[in-house]
This record gives sequence, C-alpha cells and structure tokens, in this order.
Amino acid sequence: MVKFLDLKKQYFSIKSEINNAINSVISDSAFVGGKHVKMFEEKFAEYNGVKYCVGVGNGTDAIEIALEALALPKGSEVIVPANSFIASSEAVSRAGLKVRFCDINDYYTMDIEDVERQINSNTSALMPVHLYGQPAMMDEIMEIAKKHGLKVIEDCAQAHGAEYKNKRVSCFGDIACFSFYPGKNLGAYGDGGAVVTNNEELAHKCSMIGNHGSHAKYKHEFEGRNSRLDGLNAAILYVKLQHLDKWNRIRFEAANYYSALLQEFDELTLPNIMQDTYPVFHLYVIRYMKRDELMNFLNNEGIETGIHYPTALPKLDAYKYISQDTSYMKAMKIDSELLSLPMGEHLTNSDCDLVAESFKKYFAR
Repeated sequence: MVKFLDLKKQYFSIKSEINNAINSVISDSAFVGGKHVKMFEEKFAEYNGVKYCVGVGNGTDAIEIALEALALPKGSEVIVPANSFIASSEAVSRAGLKVRFCDINDYYTMDIEDVERQINSNTSALMPVHLYGQPAMMDEIMEIAKKHGLKVIEDCAQAHGAEYKNKRVSCFGDIACFSFYPGKNLGAYGDGGAVVTNNEELAHKCSMIGNHGSHAKYKHEFEGRNSRLDGLNAAILYVKLQHLDKWNRIRFEAANYYSALLQEFDELTLPNIMQDTYPVFHLYVIRYMKRDELMNFLNNEGIETGIHYPTALPKLDAYKYISQDTSYMKAMKIDSELLSLPMGEHLTNSDCDLVAESFKKYFAR
C-alpha cells in the first residue's frame, strides 16, 4: 500500500523534538500567546524573507483578516482563480467583498490574460493562489496590479517554501496568507494560520483584528475577533520549520521521479514546472479523461489518491448567485480530470515504482 500522506511517520521521525516542544509549552503554561508564538512568528517571517508574521487561528481566518486590514471598498471585487479550495473565495465574501473568478493556466495558477479581461472599475484586489505548491506568475501579476492600482493578497496555503525567481512566495504582494492545517507541507497538530507582510501598519492591524481589536488587555480600539495561533501549535511548527526545506526537497525529487516514470503514458497530463520557480509539490496532480475509473483502479491496487478539486468554484451551489460567464474557462472543463497521487516526505522511490506499476497494469488491460 502507498499512503497518500503519512503524518504518523513524520511524527516518529522527529518525535523527541516534538515532545520536548510540547512539554516546554506545558511547563511554561504558555497556551495562548507567549514566547513560543513569538519565536515562531519571528522565525517564519525570517524564513519567508519578510519583516512581519502574525499567527492566527487558521488559513481562512488569515485571508479574512488580511482583507479586513487592507480596508478595501465594501462591495468591491477581488479576482480569485476558479480552481482553488473554497476558503480562497469564501473569505472574500465574508469580508463584505465580491468574488470575481478568473481562469487558470497550465500551471493551475492565475491565467494572466484572463485576469486582464476580468478587471473592471469595481476591482480592488487580486488573489493569486500558489495552488498545489506551484508559484503563480508574480511578476506579471504585480505589473497588472500596479497598472490598475490594485492590492495583491497571496494565498500561500499550499506553498510553504515555494520560490519564484529565487524569492519565497509571500514576499511579492501587499500581504500573504498561510494555512498550517495538518496535511500542509508545514502542518500543525490542529488548525493554525498566519499572515505575513513587509508593511508594519498592516501587520499591526492584523494582530489587533485577531485579538479582539486590542494590543493591551481590556483596551479595545475597535471590534475585532478571536483568531490566534496557540502556543502548542506554534512550538510544534517551530520544530517542523527546521525540517521543511529537507521535506520539500524530498517532495520535489519524488515529483520528478513520478514524471520520469509516468511520461510514457501519453493519455496522462503531468504537472508542468514553470521556468525560474521551485514548486514544493504540496500535491502531485495529473489529469486523465477517465479519472474516476483510474482512481478506483489505483485504490483497489492499494494506491491512495485524492481529488483537488472535484468541482470548480463557479459550479458550486454557494456561487449560484454570481452572474458571470465562466463557461469558457479551462478550470470549468478539467475538474472532472484532476487526480492527486500520493505525495509527501514519506515517499520512497520504491513507493513511486509501485504507483507506476499500477499505471502499467491499468493501461495494459
């Protein structure tokens, strides 16, 4: 059997470090706020090459808080890729803004030409999503944003450590958001998230929003919310961050090995890697016309798979109210073909060989 992801194996590989970190938080009684959160925020900001990091409750909160801190005009539009998890778009709506979808390119990130088509007088921001760990085309996106006077919120929920032209994603836009959901490349033992930015004022505002509009106990300057990264998860993430680059390299090598093994099957569309980027392969996503048939075959062979995502965002019931022509979009046509293969630092070449052997069996039928 080849597991899709193996968090237990990951834990046992760094068990003593994790247990020591947890015991330290318990010993300090630093469960909300405190030195462990501060240590992680400082280290994660440094890792990403930005000045400020604010830990929050989860990745969706991170986007909502970032949007609120930017103070975009109420009812204005934020352009979001049509292929992403709903957190990217629902955060926009819940922040009192309007979602406008754009198409995706061959790397499953924002299609630059369609972004230009979607911009109108009511557009206030762009939200590039570094989906599957593939960096979006940030030079072109920032150029468009500058041309039209738009803010840029990077959704980095699947791209911890990914690089675009030798710089970490998250340092290009006005503000960037991370999720530390357990299955992420850098995952907590529960929910968690962060907002990062080079703008001190934005960082200060985000921190206050997530702490009931306050920077001092019982002194509330405005109504905020309760969204804080807890001490236990901050300490766990601090430990895991020391291993992230190594784990990402294993993912990258496994992805390249997959591609070498699977390239003989012309019926498959394999992931592309954009020049001058370092994708971290949160997911290894292929496309195949008979996706469900293939998925069932692989699962019966003991190969765990996933679908990311089975329904393009504009097709969801949640967005029936949006009157926007998305029928021409690539994202609307390929959602039935997407299939995610096992991916993680648990993978060995032998595991990848087993996956490839199952493909051979499938196509030899």
